[in-house]
Parts: sequence; structure tokens; C-alpha cells
Amino acid sequence: MNISQMYIAAAIVVLMILALLVCVFSKNRKATRLTPLASLAFGFILAGILFSDNQPIGYGLMGVGVLLAVVDIFRNRNKTI
Repeated sequence: MNISQMYIAAAIVVLMILALLVCVFSKNRKATRLTPLASLAFGFILAGILFSDNQPIGYGLMGVGVLLAVVDIFRNRNKTI
């Protein structure tokens, strides 16, 4: 396992832990659907993982996905579900 694969594995573990914490400490336990922007962010992150052989493209796609996810979080933080 080379260093870039270790970074990817660590990022996936961190995302899984964050998702678990959100599920456990969520105030509203209703199932909600992903927003279109969150779905697009998820797609970019998956594409970044798939194209991890070419590091500039893979990391660029992951960066765009994370940026879109952060934008989606800030856009939806004041909305009540």
C-alpha cells in the first residue's frame, strides 16, 4: 500500500466517522434526501477516488467535491427540515 492509498483510506475512515457522529447526535432523526449539490459533491469525491492513479486529477476532483459539500453545508445550515 503506497502513501496515496493510505491517504485515501484515512479520508474514507474520517468521513465514515463523521457520518456516524451525525447519525448518532442528530436532533431530527427523519430520513432526508441528499440535495442536488450534495449529490454532485459525492459524485466528485467518488470520481476522485476512482482516478487516484493520476494524482493531480484525483486530488483535484476530491477537492472540488469537498468544496461543494462545504458550500452545501453553509447553504443549508439555517434551513429547518
